[in-house]
Amino acid sequence: MVRPLALTLGEPAGIGPDVTIAAWRQRRELALPPFYVIADRDFMAQRARQLGEAIAVAACEPGEAGAIFATALPVVDVGLPVTAPPGRPDTSSAPAAIAAIDLSVRHVFAGLADAVVTNPIAKNVLYRSGFPEPGHTEYLAKLAALATGIAVRPVMMLWAPELAVVPVTIHLPLRQVPAALDADLIVETGRITARDLAARFGIARPRLAIAGLNPHAGEDGAMGEEDAAIVRPAVERLRAEGIAARGPLAADTMFHAAARATYDAALCMYHDQALIPIKTLAFNHAVNVTLGLPFVRTSPDHGTAFDIAGSGRADPASLIAAIRLAARLAARAPAANAA
Repeated sequence: MVRPLALTLGEPAGIGPDVTIAAWRQRRELALPPFYVIADRDFMAQRARQLGEAIAVAACEPGEAGAIFATALPVVDVGLPVTAPPGRPDTSSAPAAIAAIDLSVRHVFAGLADAVVTNPIAKNVLYRSGFPEPGHTEYLAKLAALATGIAVRPVMMLWAPELAVVPVTIHLPLRQVPAALDADLIVETGRITARDLAARFGIARPRLAIAGLNPHAGEDGAMGEEDAAIVRPAVERLRAEGIAARGPLAADTMFHAAARATYDAALCMYHDQALIPIKTLAFNHAVNVTLGLPFVRTSPDHGTAFDIAGSGRADPASLIAAIRLAARLAARAPAANAA
């Protein structure tokens, strides 16, 4: 049974509502799978009018979304009023964004949705409301653990047809990265990446390319000892477990076309080492995928873009790619508690 995808509202003052409306407008020409957005029906209708979009917006339950999708944008009530105007978060922003995430996960575990697609949140807005998690990924892992009773280790992967990258450390100042890296972290990240590439992406024996931390992967210790002391032992452990891993590799030669053809995902030691190449190659259509969860979660690879919210200039390409990828992955890994 194919269920709709659950899209979260994200930050209501950002471009999440805009790209959701734009994606729904292109549903026929792009043959998009059915989805619904967890939001406020009146808010979404008002945003559509602000964008000059004469579309039908229908309140519904998750089970009704598939039938409604062809003729109206299905909106499942978030249960809270949403009042934030474009570009200006207000007191409804954080509660609505968090409630939409909570409901999306609940719907997946109840078998009402096949996957979760999250629109961008504004972390600073959430933090001011007392939100205790670093971001979306950690909060989703917490919700999954509460639902299953099993601790979850989430891994962020940025995926596009051209390249898939996994940052081993993510939002850390560069000076803190060497201290945060250890072989256990690299090995665990590699295991989760290889497992989900096999289970969800259908790659029989995933090939992992492991970047070095330092220029030229340390140049035999001349440019730093971490690659020989931390990265290489981690690669050896992964190989001993039967995972097709190689490295540490010089990051400056890992991302040209011929090199990319030799691996399925690149594990990178820090944020920009991973995100610069994929945003260079696939700026408008890269997708953020959370590995390690007991359900499929994707997200567009961009932020809230307050400066263009409500203007009609937001590009829905990344959200469309996230919707398509979520449906593809969910077809291989059905909803967490589906019958």
